[in-house]
Order: sequence, then structure tokens, then C-alpha cells
Amino acid sequence: MRRKLILVGVAATVLVVAGTGAALAGADDEDANLSGPQADRAAAAALKAVGGGSASAVERDDDTAYEVEVRRANGSTVDVDVDSNYRVVTIDDDSETGSADDDRENGDADD
Repeated sequence: MRRKLILVGVAATVLVVAGTGAALAGADDEDANLSGPQADRAAAAALKAVGGGSASAVERDDDTAYEVEVRRANGSTVDVDVDSNYRVVTIDDDSETGSADDDRENGDADD
């Protein structure tokens, strides 16, 4: 009987530790798509900066605050980094055929 209780206790501990680890890993996943008001504001700032299109993903970014992937009307894609004040920091061409001329930094695209 005592052996059964020990095995049940060990199994429960393993489940708790595994569940906590999975939750922590998911909480720090910056590749996860964001939603909600902040993601909407970041997407709106990015779309305004590139002249329209559609935001296909909004993710957390360690260097700025948000990274927004925008698909332009011509089918090309760009990654737009937006800071915590919803100002565009950089716009990087994300297309396979993009040129270096499409990459630019933008100090304040807030207006």
C-alpha cells in the first residue's frame, strides 16, 4: 500500500512539473500571434506606414515591441517593427525577390 502511495505521489509531481514547464514555454513564445487592442494598434500603424495591405501576423519582438507582417496589394510582404508607442521603427522586405532598396529605417512614422 505504501509503495502505491509513493508511485501516485511521484506521478502527480511529474504531471505538475510538466504542466508548469509547458505553460512557461508558451508564455514566452514571441512567435505566437497576438490579438486584441494592442495588436490592432500595431497593425494599424504598420499598414499606414507601408500604404495599406493586410496584416497577416502580429508578434511580440524583443528589440522593439511588435513585429507586424504585412502583405501588400502586389503580393510582396514586409516585416514592420513597431515600438511600444506604436511608432514604426523599421520596415524590412520579407519577400524572396526583394531588393535591399526596400529595407529602410523610419525614425517616426507616427503622423
